[in-house]
Amino acid sequence: MSADLRVVGFTEAHVPLRLAVQVADLEAQAWPGSTPGHDPALAPRTLLLVDGEGTVAAALSLLRKEIRLGGRTYRAAGLSSVVTRTAVRGQGLGGRLVAAARAELAADPAVDLALFSCDRPLAAFYEAAGFVPLPGTVLVGGTPEDPLATDAPGFDKAVMAAFFTGAPARDRAAFTGVRVPLHPGSIDRLW
Repeated sequence: MSADLRVVGFTEAHVPLRLAVQVADLEAQAWPGSTPGHDPALAPRTLLLVDGEGTVAAALSLLRKEIRLGGRTYRAAGLSSVVTRTAVRGQGLGGRLVAAARAELAADPAVDLALFSCDRPLAAFYEAAGFVPLPGTVLVGGTPEDPLATDAPGFDKAVMAAFFTGAPARDRAAFTGVRVPLHPGSIDRLW
């Protein structure tokens, strides 16, 4: 892998085939048996850390939807399918890509917050990229008829966020210690 790495982004439907194949391979290694791709209704955007030879070092997806909470509607984005090539793990490349994703979301006036869950041992990784944990918060994914919550038996999830609104402290308080009706659907049951 060459040293000249850059972040590139595409709508999921427009990821060049050579890169899409690599992303699918990385995801299959990380999550055997998973189906690649995301629900188009969530406006998936793929961010990649790519070297000068076109090798994908790390990948993630950004998903979007509106969330109603506390009488307000928030425009939320979530990180999904964050993966780093096994051969280059431990070099800070995944963190670099996650920080770039946070910066992109912070600069987007159509995003009020980033909100997602991760395995609890990965919370510090996301904190290093600028996200904060929301203690006691539970994301309720799936659909209202078939929910999947981050506090379901067998899950050990942390909920992470970044707030880009005019009153981030107020909005962080609104999302802390509550059950958030994320409901991204039956394809991306949680992000």
